Amino acid sequence: MIIWEEKRQGRYFPEALKGMSSPKEGYKTQLEVLALDVAVGEEQAGWKVGLTAKATQEQTGIHERAFGYLLKSGELHSGDVLSFNDLVDPFFENELCVILGAKLQGPHVTIDQARSAIRGVAPAFELVERRGDPLAEYPLALADNSQQKYFITGPITSPLGPEVDLKETNVEIYNDGEMMERAGGHEVMDGAEGSVAWLANKLFEFGRVLEPGDKIMTGSFTKAYPVKPGNRIEARFHPFGSVTFEVN
Repeated sequence: MIIWEEKRQGRYFPEALKGMSSPKEGYKTQLEVLALDVAVGEEQAGWKVGLTAKATQEQTGIHERAFGYLLKSGELHSGDVLSFNDLVDPFFENELCVILGAKLQGPHVTIDQARSAIRGVAPAFELVERRGDPLAEYPLALADNSQQKYFITGPITSPLGPEVDLKETNVEIYNDGEMMERAGGHEVMDGAEGSVAWLANKLFEFGRVLEPGDKIMTGSFTKAYPVKPGNRIEARFHPFGSVTFEVN
């Protein structure tokens, strides 16, 4: 498969696949790439939902949510140090990573059902790469796993009480101790729980379900910020704690 073979060589957005007909074709290709990754020994950790906030939609010019998959090989932990030279035009997004305790199968999963299925929450970053122009080649960007590279998680809060509303979460983002931005969980469309419900219903179109233990990156509270050498980035999520990473 061209896109999978090119990706393993560090080449992206192959000319032969430009002009894909639809987002559905992009998603089908993405899931075929996932199957090939698993066939060679990768393990899936879960899924990501992107383009959930008005700020990220305005930043990209794309006004609909998107999904991608997470691999265990792309899972990092708070405090990890990344090499800038290993990244392709990287950006970071601040998100909640939720862990499911129950199966969710579309097509009619509600936000309340999604909330009930969440057994844990961790403060997190997603590292995305601008490996091509997602606005010009949106279906191909979906096939390229919606720009996903790494996800970085902090401590898990579990279990969640029924009174917890993830839209009430607040985040403060710092670079080298200097605050960059503050935002609330309500910036994520329908909240993090809404991202989970949307994902379960969208995956139904492709014969997929969300399983217990899946980790789901639920979408950035703010626009994506570029990553530069020397950065030490921290996100303080209230009430879920902090997550950090460094770049050298």
